Amino acid sequence: MAAVTSGSAVVVGVGAREGLGAALCRRFGREGLHVFPAGRTRERLEAVVGEIRSAGGAASALATDTTSEAEVARLFEAADAEAGGLALAVHNAGNMRVGNLAEMEAGFFEETWRTTCFGGFLVGREAARRMLPRGSGTLLFTGATASLRARPPFAAFASAKAALRALAFGLARELGPQGVHVGHVVVDGVIAGEQIRSRLPQVAERLGEDGMLATDAIADAYWHLHAQDRTAWTLELDLRPYKESF
Repeated sequence: MAAVTSGSAVVVGVGAREGLGAALCRRFGREGLHVFPAGRTRERLEAVVGEIRSAGGAASALATDTTSEAEVARLFEAADAEAGGLALAVHNAGNMRVGNLAEMEAGFFEETWRTTCFGGFLVGREAARRMLPRGSGTLLFTGATASLRARPPFAAFASAKAALRALAFGLARELGPQGVHVGHVVVDGVIAGEQIRSRLPQVAERLGEDGMLATDAIADAYWHLHAQDRTAWTLELDLRPYKESF
């Protein structure tokens, strides 16, 4: 079964144009899907929409708080109203905040969980509600090294990412037999995006281009998951630079 190249794609967690969310949007737009970039900052979303339209694709920005049930439902209603309906959804939102557990405020821990895991639940539920009646669609979740192991000062982030992974696995077993492909992508390494270059330029320089994951290359892997024949679906895919030790 070939990938669905009509209908819409939702990407939740779109920020800087050099980030993974924007790269996913551009990739899906090139394949003919009407892309709905979603994130908190409308200006950044509109910039991504402009790029997609300039390349001949279709896109609509919708500022969305992934922890708001009403806003996530509104986003998916808009995307599913497009001709062909919702074909692909990605939960890419996360807040890799750091902190020592003994000194951590309860609100800090809860906010990390709400963005990373609770937001994933809302995205997964709203996608499922629209894909199940048609018996098709792809639902992907962005994971991280922290999805598999925790170490300080990432205890809050790791617990949220591990919970998101468990959610993805549960959804795969529930939705897969009904025709919806659920996948979890472990991004095991530093993404070569705006975040690392602006916040930790010395780390980016030390790693070099070959030591970080290129956003367009990650986006290609996500599209590959969407394009898989349903007789050979992947549940979990891990990605890392060839130089990365693991």
